[in-house]
Amino acid sequence: MALLQLLSCLAFVAAVSGCGVPAINTDLNSMFMIVNGQNAVPGSWPWQVSLQRRGNHFCGGSLISNKWVVTAAHCYVKTTDKVIAGMHDMNSYREKVQVLRIAKVFNYKNFDSGTLSNDITLLKLATPARFQKNVSPVCLPSASDDFPEDTTCVTTGWGRTKYYASRLPNILQQAEVPLLSNTNCKNYFETIVKDTMICAGANGISSCMGDSGGPLVCKKNGTWTLVGITSWASTKCTTHP
Repeated sequence: MALLQLLSCLAFVAAVSGCGVPAINTDLNSMFMIVNGQNAVPGSWPWQVSLQRRGNHFCGGSLISNKWVVTAAHCYVKTTDKVIAGMHDMNSYREKVQVLRIAKVFNYKNFDSGTLSNDITLLKLATPARFQKNVSPVCLPSASDDFPEDTTCVTTGWGRTKYYASRLPNILQQAEVPLLSNTNCKNYFETIVKDTMICAGANGISSCMGDSGGPLVCKKNGTWTLVGITSWASTKCTTHP
């Protein structure tokens, strides 16, 4: 997960009232994993979007307003790609999804593709999202927000449920993960972890390939706040920044 500092700088983009409060309750369990797969409740993470290219999911993202989506720079999103909001089951034709066009892609100028530092991109939508029961924005952190080590947060996405899986799951997955301090994270990844990154995961619970760009959210004062963006994970998806 990456860039709490940068996300706080984006607060002006998403001054949205009613953010971070799903109309549909989540059903969380500390054993829920994206790797090894547990299904999310339909509509319970209404800011989660699927980025698709030629009809295929390749990355996740988060609605931060009706006109803006935040995702990872290493997803290399193009304006010809589509943002799918309100999706739960990729195989369902009955869901009330919104297919949104992208007007412009803003990659953070300090993104380093070699180290994945500053791995953040903003997407300006050509077609604004229509807020409804299964489509609404997540809150952004303020510059003064602090999310200490061991804070329990949630990551979601359609990434692999096992690192060796050949296919992505059809159903949106969710996982509760604790935050790690960068000092502890460096015990696992040494110099790979940069000061602009946030680590989360433990005991084999992790995002995996296909979850990139998706949200890491933590609950504060009753609302879900976007604390990080899925950036990279260990080879076997056991923990991730």
